Amino acid sequence: MKIVTATQMREIDRECVKRGVPVGKLMENAGRAVAEATREYIGDIKRQQILCLAGAGNNGGDGLVAARYLAEWGAKVTVYLCSDRPAEDANLVLLKERGIACIEIKADKSFKKLDVLLGSTMCVIDALLGTGKMRPLEGIFKTVLEKVNDRKALRHFKVVAIDLPSGMDADTGAIDPACPTADLTVTMAFPKPGLFRFPGAEKVGTLQIADIGIPTALADASTIELFTPDQAAKLIPKRPLNANKGTFGRVLVSAGSINYTGAAYLACAGAYRVGAGLVTLATARSLQPSIVPMLAEATYLPLPESGHGIIATEAAEIVYHECSGYNVLLLGCGLGQHHPTVNYVTNLLQKEDLPTLVLDADGLNILAKIPNWEKKIPLNMVLTPHPGEMSRLTGVPVEEIQKDRVGAAVHYAKEWRRIIVLKGAFTVIAAPDGRCRISPFGNPGLASAGTGDVLAGVIAGLAGQGLELFDAAALGVYLHGRAGEKVKTETGDTGMIASDLLPALPKVIKQLKFRA
Repeated sequence: MKIVTATQMREIDRECVKRGVPVGKLMENAGRAVAEATREYIGDIKRQQILCLAGAGNNGGDGLVAARYLAEWGAKVTVYLCSDRPAEDANLVLLKERGIACIEIKADKSFKKLDVLLGSTMCVIDALLGTGKMRPLEGIFKTVLEKVNDRKALRHFKVVAIDLPSGMDADTGAIDPACPTADLTVTMAFPKPGLFRFPGAEKVGTLQIADIGIPTALADASTIELFTPDQAAKLIPKRPLNANKGTFGRVLVSAGSINYTGAAYLACAGAYRVGAGLVTLATARSLQPSIVPMLAEATYLPLPESGHGIIATEAAEIVYHECSGYNVLLLGCGLGQHHPTVNYVTNLLQKEDLPTLVLDADGLNILAKIPNWEKKIPLNMVLTPHPGEMSRLTGVPVEEIQKDRVGAAVHYAKEWRRIIVLKGAFTVIAAPDGRCRISPFGNPGLASAGTGDVLAGVIAGLAGQGLELFDAAALGVYLHGRAGEKVKTETGDTGMIASDLLPALPKVIKQLKFRA
């Protein structure tokens, strides 16, 4: 699903008009979609108090339509008009014909009626501002939204935002101090970049994209998309009945050190849990006995050591010799940065004819130490940095990367000619040709040690099964995120650990297969 900027959305709206799509029809569809989403989110709305805060533009018009449908379905709806609307406004006329209460702001200069309404409502619909250029909130809108925020802090009611919470920039995710925190945001036709950028993403709540009848082809110019369940389902590798373990790929994982044996386990298990046929762990010889009880399914390539649990420089030749028998090499999880291991990784990366590479964790940190690395190592690789690792690779401060995660990932994917997975809430997957996919998941439960090792293993396992590298990265990120959501639903986001994801992975794959 394409993600469009505010400017692109305005162009799409204009193109719809040129094609003869009635604006009134789009507004009717949008308002009904908001009403349906509200009813689904809240549950039984009959005789429930709902307050719609309506502005002057199309966003306010969507709110009026939503208010009409909710009233027809049995809710007790009041519309609070924060801006003047023409007396002949068709949607306003329909509300008044049905006897739905409409309060104009000029009749409530002290905001006493608003205070009473906020004290009794169970849901506020924010239909004040849409995707236009954000300005600092002032005057009536600022006061109204501050009252919503203050009252919500005292008592619980739901806030449903139309398109995006008012006071949030659709492109940058910047927010005004008065921007409300929505429980549900229903955005029209296509998601907007700001919904996935902080601090605005914290205000969105549950996101729903409403189909309002705009042809999807009108967004084809955008190279950025939200990765959807339907896309994921189509990419799940097939499992033929006459398969053998070679059918599903051979993954060589070089991971682990004396301080990080768990990273090796998590990476290998991640690859297995998404269907890899054979996973071999190449690690320091002395670590193998401690890992085998956790990972009986793997085969092992014990490597020479330089000190207990530290891979020696000469191991590069051993691993390189074995690479020809594997589809993918995952390198880096928990390797550490001892001098011999740095030499091992550096020497290995500069070999010719390596299989597809997935580089993670210490592999990335070591890569950052190689001058002009992008000219010296193979192109067929996925880099999976978190913001700190991305900073070390680029020399750009973390704060700057986080300000525009999509821009950073797309820029460096093109410059380095490699797939980049920039991890974090709403992980960004970028390709050298400019394509970019954004994960729909932001889960604080995944902010714990080892979850990145699982993700690296998942991506390697999918690439080993023959998926094109960009697809393997995107699907891996999606499966990892959805597994995290499953664990969060079942046990919460506090105390989630990386190994919780492993049994969840085949379950979410099973769910997606039924969708395909």
